[in-house]
Amino acid sequence: MMKQELTSDRRTMTSATPSLRTILVVDDFDDTRLLLRIWLERRGFRVIEAENGLEAIKRATSELPDLIIMDMEMPRLDGLSATRRIREVPSLSKVPIVAVSAYGADQFRELALATGCDEYVSTPFEPTALETIIRSLIR
Repeated sequence: MMKQELTSDRRTMTSATPSLRTILVVDDFDDTRLLLRIWLERRGFRVIEAENGLEAIKRATSELPDLIIMDMEMPRLDGLSATRRIREVPSLSKVPIVAVSAYGADQFRELALATGCDEYVSTPFEPTALETIIRSLIR
């Protein structure tokens, strides 16, 4: 998933004000959600989780997160389909969505962006790259 161990990454994000922003992490792997939750919470974010696209839609609708990190390959409803449905909800239409996938091909990136994702990250990725993306999308 990430090129370096998230739990050992103790650096903190720099910010003029502490963040109380909520990030929805959507991934079918428990370990991935756990690592991202720990890493994001250490940076001052509130983290909610979903293990598939259907649950992501429910959690996003009820919690109104500030950003969504969306795995593309999941059971029940994949990330592309979940993104399409989330974009149809007026209160979620502008929530930034970062697609995360092992597919590094430009075609898949273009598909994710055309579906409504704001950014695309291939795994494994550098935590600092994800940090930069998150900070650029949550202002």
